[in-house]
Amino acid sequence: MDNRLKVLRAERDWSQAELALRLDVSRQAVNAIETGKHDPSLPLAFRIARLFGMPIEEIFDDGHA
Repeated sequence: MDNRLKVLRAERDWSQAELALRLDVSRQAVNAIETGKHDPSLPLAFRIARLFGMPIEEIFDDGHA
């Protein structure tokens, strides 16, 4: 699944570790999501969306229009 997590994080000048702390996950989890190796769970996707103040669909794209 494509996502804008890395761009959104960079816009706020947060490291992966800082984002991980804000989301209560490991830095490795943030890296895996950013690189598309793993998709976030639904609860984590909601936490990410709330943190950035955006709908989930504006952060994650499953490739289906």
